Amino acid sequence: MPALSRWASLPGPSVREAAFMYSTAVAVFLVILVAALQGSAPRESPLPYHIPLDPEGSLELSWNVSYAQQAIHFQLLVRRLKAGVLFGISDRGELENADLVVLWTDGDTAYFADAWSDQKGQIHLDPQQDYQLLQVQRTPEGLTLLFKRPFDTCDPKDYLIEDGTIHLVYGILEEPFRSLEAINSSGLQTGLQRVQLLKPDIPDPELPSDACTMEVQAPNIHIPSRETTYWCYIKELPKGFSRHHIIKYEPIVTKGNEALVHHMEVFQCAPEMDSVPHFSGPCDSKMKPDRLNYCRHVLAAWALGAKAFYYPEEAGLAFGGPGSSRYLRLEVHYHNPLVIAGRNDSSGIRLYYTAKLRPFDAGIMELGLVYTPVMAIPPRETAFVLTGYCTDKCTQLALPPSGIRIFASQLHTHLTGRKVVTVLVRDGREWEIVNQDNHYSPHFQEIRMLKKIVSVHPGDVLITSCTYNTEDRELATVGGFGILEEMCVNYVHYYPQTQLELCKSAVDAGFLQKYFHLINRFNNEDVCTCLQASVSQQFASVPWNSFNRDTLKALYSFAPISMHCNKSSAVRFQGEWNLQPLPKVISTLEEPTPQCPTSQGRSPAGPTIVSIGGGKG
Repeated sequence: MPALSRWASLPGPSVREAAFMYSTAVAVFLVILVAALQGSAPRESPLPYHIPLDPEGSLELSWNVSYAQQAIHFQLLVRRLKAGVLFGISDRGELENADLVVLWTDGDTAYFADAWSDQKGQIHLDPQQDYQLLQVQRTPEGLTLLFKRPFDTCDPKDYLIEDGTIHLVYGILEEPFRSLEAINSSGLQTGLQRVQLLKPDIPDPELPSDACTMEVQAPNIHIPSRETTYWCYIKELPKGFSRHHIIKYEPIVTKGNEALVHHMEVFQCAPEMDSVPHFSGPCDSKMKPDRLNYCRHVLAAWALGAKAFYYPEEAGLAFGGPGSSRYLRLEVHYHNPLVIAGRNDSSGIRLYYTAKLRPFDAGIMELGLVYTPVMAIPPRETAFVLTGYCTDKCTQLALPPSGIRIFASQLHTHLTGRKVVTVLVRDGREWEIVNQDNHYSPHFQEIRMLKKIVSVHPGDVLITSCTYNTEDRELATVGGFGILEEMCVNYVHYYPQTQLELCKSAVDAGFLQKYFHLINRFNNEDVCTCLQASVSQQFASVPWNSFNRDTLKALYSFAPISMHCNKSSAVRFQGEWNLQPLPKVISTLEEPTPQCPTSQGRSPAGPTIVSIGGGKG
């Protein structure tokens, strides 16, 4: 409720007068702010990316990325301004230890400043003002603030903007504060939104004249009034639908639901399934047919802030025709933290496809760890790393002589994943990063086009590492399909398609049993190693002291692995794949050197101040 409405219900003429003076002061400061700061926006910089920040859509962010300037232009639209707003970035979406910009008023004077919050949520002025305010403008929709900031400011209080997931935070100021330091984020209406800010600078290719479209949409469903819903819907392709190439897809989001539709995916069902029951309902419903669990082949994936996804002009993703299921499964994730009721939705994904097949079929390959409990994370770990390998032996055998070209990637873990990276190793040397997300969130997963295509040659190694946080868990977290189990996967999109669909590893199961025997003998512990005990049960009985933790970590770093070098039929390529040595890496990539901006482009050392004429100050 706006401050004026709240105060107007109180008795006494002096209170009403104060409320009127306050609301007038806020209005005046905004008008003067507009007049004082208009006109300095870079006209050559459109803002193509948009995302709602709050569930009601009262805050909306637009932005553009300039790789030439190594900077981002932000435009924040505030539809119902009260007494100010704060916006920024933090490691995991918390408002403590965040990098912020703040617009606020003390009732007389308006301020805009680069700020930061400490571990208690207290706001402080940043002596190095790297957020540069360019324009404030009132529009029919509300107040817009245009400002910019370099990717890397070399300021220890600032967040390094890099590839991968960014956790945006916001807060609404409902009343004046006498100073910036008087603001404490813990008392504000706050929230977070996840997005990929640094979009690849790739021009959109032109579509062929024969391109057709197909909408895979939820059929006007009633969004449940609960925080999280995954909605499943089955769509059937027309009978006789021949082989086509998908060459582009884009989101269709029902107007008014932009802040509720979090991400969407389209899967194709297994080829051997000649019939799938039509279903529309929550994916966790007891009424959901079991056959839907076999609809896992990803055709399209979109998340908030993403635009259309294009395939390279020489490749497309095949669907339809012999050997392909006619059934598609749409999955829509609704994020409804305010438990808003009464909303209907028909969101989905529009596929662009062509009957004129391109030179190459695109393929999807799984890299990382096999879904097995032999790979586990001890409890109460802050940053435990597990690594999966696609070895040189597998790529030498399974890839064509000309290799493959990776153009997109979708990283995946379950709830404890915090970082994911895949590195290409050639001749024992780390060659380049395929994809990396240092602030990965399992709640924000999308297929991301790479900034540059990565070529993989026969004999190359692909190493995928995931970092996990299990601080809130009392038992070991084992690998597996369940949401409380873990995964470490990179679904790479590449061409030309090969028979290799899965190139993953896990520690040799025999060496893991040696680990259980060792900790029993060394610690005189009663860890069950009997044949009838499962690996999960054995991990559950481990007392997690420092020795047992360090020994498991060491085991994963040197023990031989079991390789899954599998065809799409789930049959392994011919060869010996058990007790394989870990690939040797003799040199690693250097960390990039920070590119600090010059001080000329920075704002003044203090806040941008606008005095309210005719009154105090």
